[in-house]
Amino acid sequence: MTENTQNAQSVDINEMYQYATNLFIGGKNTYEVKTALLERGLDEGNADYIVEQLDLQINEARKARAKKDMLYGALWCAGGLILTLAHIGFIFWGAIVFGGIQFFRGVIAYN
Repeated sequence: MTENTQNAQSVDINEMYQYATNLFIGGKNTYEVKTALLERGLDEGNADYIVEQLDLQINEARKARAKKDMLYGALWCAGGLILTLAHIGFIFWGAIVFGGIQFFRGVIAYN
């Protein structure tokens, strides 16, 4: 293969990768994205690879977000509890409830 042919193929793969990313962002599932890539002329091996890589990246991003939600939720909840138990005259129920919800949202998303 010549260098121009290789560059044209890499551009096509990059375009397909971007196209698949946009489909995932648009709410399509892995089957729908793979089918769309195959319909655009991409071979099955490359379509599988692109979908798998994007799926891994999405799952990593979700887990990272879930970890942050758990951390910040725990901090808000613990801070609210500590300030409430310090008997300074206020009940920080907003921080406790908000932190608890955020923490459990992270726990659910992480699994």
